[in-house]
Amino acid sequence: MKAPRGAWLPAVTALFARLLVIAWGHDLPPAGDGTYYDTLARRLSLGKGYTWLWDDGTVTYAAHYPVGYPAIIALGYRIFGGSPVVAMVENALLGALLAASVYVLARGHAEGESTDLARRRRLLATVAAMLVALHPALVPYTLALMTEGAAIALLAAAAALVELSVAARRRNAGRQALCLALGALTLGVATLVRPQCVLMAPVLGALAAGSGSAKRRAIFAGIVTAGALLVCAPWTARNCRRMERCALVSVNGGWNLLIGTQSQNGSFSTVDVPDECKTVWSESGKDRCFEAAAERAIIAHPGAWLAKVPRKLGTTFDYFGAAPWYIEAADAERVKAMTARGEPATRRFEYREKVILATVETITSRALLALACFTLGVRGRRGTRRALGSIATAACFLPWGTVGVLALCALAFVERERLRHAIVLRITAAVVILETCIMHAIFFGGGRYGLVTTPFVCALGFACICRSGGATESVSTPNKRSPAEPARAEREESPSSREYDAG
Repeated sequence: MKAPRGAWLPAVTALFARLLVIAWGHDLPPAGDGTYYDTLARRLSLGKGYTWLWDDGTVTYAAHYPVGYPAIIALGYRIFGGSPVVAMVENALLGALLAASVYVLARGHAEGESTDLARRRRLLATVAAMLVALHPALVPYTLALMTEGAAIALLAAAAALVELSVAARRRNAGRQALCLALGALTLGVATLVRPQCVLMAPVLGALAAGSGSAKRRAIFAGIVTAGALLVCAPWTARNCRRMERCALVSVNGGWNLLIGTQSQNGSFSTVDVPDECKTVWSESGKDRCFEAAAERAIIAHPGAWLAKVPRKLGTTFDYFGAAPWYIEAADAERVKAMTARGEPATRRFEYREKVILATVETITSRALLALACFTLGVRGRRGTRRALGSIATAACFLPWGTVGVLALCALAFVERERLRHAIVLRITAAVVILETCIMHAIFFGGGRYGLVTTPFVCALGFACICRSGGATESVSTPNKRSPAEPARAEREESPSSREYDAG
């Protein structure tokens, strides 16, 4: 199966940009949760299993952190050695995959469109993919040994494979089946990295069925879901056997729910361990205990829990800040380690640089969000739709980023005609945004969790600029026509086609 030719330029650009960042920060040690992913990956690469070594020498099976990302970087550690720079290079390769996937999604497919329209679509898809390749919120995050970059790339790749499957359904049944199978397997790996990705399986499956009947869509949804779960099945069985509790991927839902009930600002905070949980030592047992404590708190004060939702979403979408936070923390760890060894060390990334990078990525992200809202809701529109689109676009420049993101989600759901050629992108983007909102409204928010929406927002903005061609433009070479034919063609052209020409 050949990759679309236009995907190579964004992929190479993304890889080169990320390698430049790695050249600058190759000596940064893991920080934050990255220290746990790095440690677990090292143990995996050494054949010690997904286990944790405690200070007293006790070794226990682990499942608090999803296994997918440590397993990915453990493969690199096994081959090239356990250096964080190996994981960074793997992050760079995943970033290249993301850029290529965005190109496929933004380009979409349409039958019977003119060569000129197809060329414009490819150009706009290239622009969208290049912006993702160079996005200031994504490129610096290559240095982070964190799961978000891998999850975004794998989720986008799964959607792109479904797009390729839909495009091939009438021309090559074998290629359609291959793309669909690879998409399901890729989504399964994405689920091992970020468990909530499994929620996309029935959505992508239904999209793979194209415009078929409800029965056909249900069958395809079941196939893709079964394929993704099949990838996770060995790990789920391991959890049932080793963790005293069956869990699809990880046993941290109780932790996250309790954090969300205790947090005062909607973001992560250190857990105040309930008294009844202080003597529970097993990983799965403590998670169950935390879950029970969180449920009691929610039932006792449901209003207080719901009142935290705006703050949780605000910390997720107002600004991301994941890369600046991580790099500053990792640079502090680098200086600390060098000082402990008696080596001279100075900071390369302090608060000033953190603010600058956070400002650049916020401006870029808001501008791309505004572009998407404008092209979906304002450009070429009239009346109420234009007014609502204008409000959504203006909302992108308010301090509350959640407003613009939710407005774009609504616009993507109702938009049909202009994204006929990119229905996989349209539905995937809307569902990813909605799923992210629901997930972090229930648990707790954080800028790094909102990163998953960035490539889809960017792709939406450019995919909607060209009207959907359908069969209104011919791909064949014009033949001689009678003088009456142009007039007949003009009479037969639908009003909606003329509207999209103007838009």
